[in-house]
Amino acid sequence: MSSDEWPVRPLVEYPVGAVARSLGIPVATLRSWNQRYGLGPSQSYRGRHRRYTPTDFAVALRMVELVRAGASPASAAVAARTVAVPVPQLGDLAPAISAAERLDAAELVAMITAHLTHHGVVATWNRLCRPVFAEIVGKQRGGAGFVDVEHLLSWAVTTSLHRVIPLLRNVSGGPPIVLACTDGEGHVLPLEVLRAALAELGLSALLLGASVPTTAVVDALAKHDRRPVVVLWSQSSRTAIPIPTFGPYEGWARVLLAGPGWRDCALPPTAAAHVDTLEAAIAELQSVVTANLR
Repeated sequence: MSSDEWPVRPLVEYPVGAVARSLGIPVATLRSWNQRYGLGPSQSYRGRHRRYTPTDFAVALRMVELVRAGASPASAAVAARTVAVPVPQLGDLAPAISAAERLDAAELVAMITAHLTHHGVVATWNRLCRPVFAEIVGKQRGGAGFVDVEHLLSWAVTTSLHRVIPLLRNVSGGPPIVLACTDGEGHVLPLEVLRAALAELGLSALLLGASVPTTAVVDALAKHDRRPVVVLWSQSSRTAIPIPTFGPYEGWARVLLAGPGWRDCALPPTAAAHVDTLEAAIAELQSVVTANLR
């Protein structure tokens, strides 16, 4: 599929309260910045509250970072507007590869942020981030080293996701979604991407992080009175065995096994089918949420 054939990303919008919570500032501060410096929602609809697009959110986040670093609000507002950049071309990997190899963190974050803002999470992950990772891994196998480059790229993707996609509260009434790496599994980035992709669709997910002991997942399940969905990520068969069990919540919590680590495992009949792509995980979770809202 060429970049011209890639489906157009629907406009995602966030209410001012969600943006304020994600940034850790009062709603009144956001409104003040909007009135004084013109930093705020760019979309305006008659009869509706104005809402923040991902670009608006990225600008507000940059404003917060600059003010907390000591800049005056007026100067920070001028600098924050530079977050808006021309629409990047999907599939153009060379600039990102070059920035990663130079360890130019600021440039790399700016590129990924721009792709996320204009093209969304799924397209950015599939058409930019994964191919760049593949290029770096290929050079590693050729003896180039590049472990530092790989780590910087992972950090830059995570940072960009946090810049562009606000954290959401589960106000839809749907089932809680819990994302966790299996005990001993350190590759959390795929779950960061899944969390952000779900947030784009208005679905809240709790990400517990890397190498989560089964007991910690059980503790998280105990805090919910609705049947949750648990997505367990395993990168390798070493971290996929044994398949975790959740004690008193076994059979109550719906479990999705994600990642290549599960491919060669004999899955128990009670486990959900293995989801091996980002799109498959999103579709499965959307289906579960939709079914529970009927």
